[in-house]
Order: sequence, then C-alpha cells, then structure tokens
Amino acid sequence: MVSTPKAPSPTETANAQSGMNRDTAQTQQLTNMINQTGPDGSLTYNQTGWNSFVDSSGKTVNIPKFTATTALSPQQQAIKAQTDAASLNLGTIANERSEFLKDYLSTPFDVNTAVEDKINALGSARLDPRFAADEEKLRTRLANQGIQEGSDAWKSAYANFDQGKNDAYNQLALTGRSQAFQEASAERAQPLNEIIGLLSGSQVQQPQFVSTPQTNVAGVDYAGLVSDKYKADTAAAQSKMGGLFGLLSAPFGMFSFGA
Repeated sequence: MVSTPKAPSPTETANAQSGMNRDTAQTQQLTNMINQTGPDGSLTYNQTGWNSFVDSSGKTVNIPKFTATTALSPQQQAIKAQTDAASLNLGTIANERSEFLKDYLSTPFDVNTAVEDKINALGSARLDPRFAADEEKLRTRLANQGIQEGSDAWKSAYANFDQGKNDAYNQLALTGRSQAFQEASAERAQPLNEIIGLLSGSQVQQPQFVSTPQTNVAGVDYAGLVSDKYKADTAAAQSKMGGLFGLLSAPFGMFSFGA
C-alpha cells in the first residue's frame, strides 16, 4: 500500500529552526569573543552568568552572559593613578575656589565705574610722576627768572602748566578707554577663568573599549530542508501511485496464468 507522507508540523519546524538559530548565534558569539593583549593592556571575555527568556512556545531559554574586562599594563595603571590623583586635586581646588563666587557674582559689574577707576589708575601710574617732575622744573625755572609765587607771571605759567596737564589726562581718557575696558573685564573674568581651567583638567575620562571582531557563521535553513524533503517524499509517493494505477488500468489479456 502506497501512502503520501504526512505534512511536517509548522510549530515543530519553527521551534527546531529557532533552536538552530540560537545555536548559530551562540557559535558566532563565542567565535567573535577573542581575548586581546597589547603593550598597554588587555581585553578579556569571561562568562559571568546566564540570561533567560520565555520563547513563543512558553519554554524558558537560557543563554550565557559574558563580561568584557579591560585591564591596563602596570605602567599604564601607574600613569592612570597619577593623572586621576591630579584631576581630583584640581577638582577639589576648583570646588574650594568656587565658594567665593556666590558673593563675587552677586555684586553687579559697573562697567563705567570700573573703566574710570582703571583710567585713573593708568593716569596715576604714567602721568602723575611725569607732571610731578615737570612741576618741580617749572618752580625752579620761575625762581631762577625771579618770578615770585602769586605774581601774574607766576599764575600765567601755572595756568599753562595746568592746562597741559588737563589735556594730557583728557587724552588718556579718550585713547585709553578701550584698554581700560579690556583690563577691567579681564580682571573681572580672571577668577572665573581660573576655575574653568581647573575644571577642564579634572574632567572624568570616559573609558575606551575595543570593538569585538566580527566573524559571521551561516545559519542552517532547517525549515527549507524539511520543506524540500516533504516535497521530494510526496513526489516519490505520487510516482509510485502513478505506476500502480498504470498496472491496474492495463488490458486483462496482458496477464497470463499458468495451467
């Protein structure tokens, strides 16, 4: 008796295919996790447990969990310890220095007053000594000329001297305003720049990891193989049945019987 093959179960085929896919994935993962060793350190993969999930059929599937560990060489570890300590010190100093910013920044920055103060400071440093010397020379010259203090000639000479002095200070105010503004602004920002500089040297360094090399492993087309086998078995069964029907439909006289 010839019978056609039973069709494969889609669920069983899918479950088997899923299991083979996981096997392929695990093989590929294990193949890819290559331990690396270099002059500055190493990268090592170790299984550290299991991850589990429930698949579509309700079964719990366990897959291994791995951890990649980066280790520095002794020399690089010593360098890292030193730089970490330096960064911590810079961060500590920045934190301590930032305390005064509460009062410092709460005081409004009066640009005009700051510029005027800076111009006066520039005048005191540059012009005052010069005019003090010039005034002493003027006194000596007037005395040598016999011009008495308080006379019209004395007052006229001093008026000219004071006018030149005022002109010099006014010129300083006009030409030195830009410089005074830059210096006043720089002084205002100096504490902030110091703290920013300290913080830039104490930033947390993000760890750098080496990418895992990738090696592809071809999966097994189990569902395709089952389908192909079913088609082949069905074709073979149909071929046998076709041959049997051919014999049954042959003329009766073609058969001979013994005496």
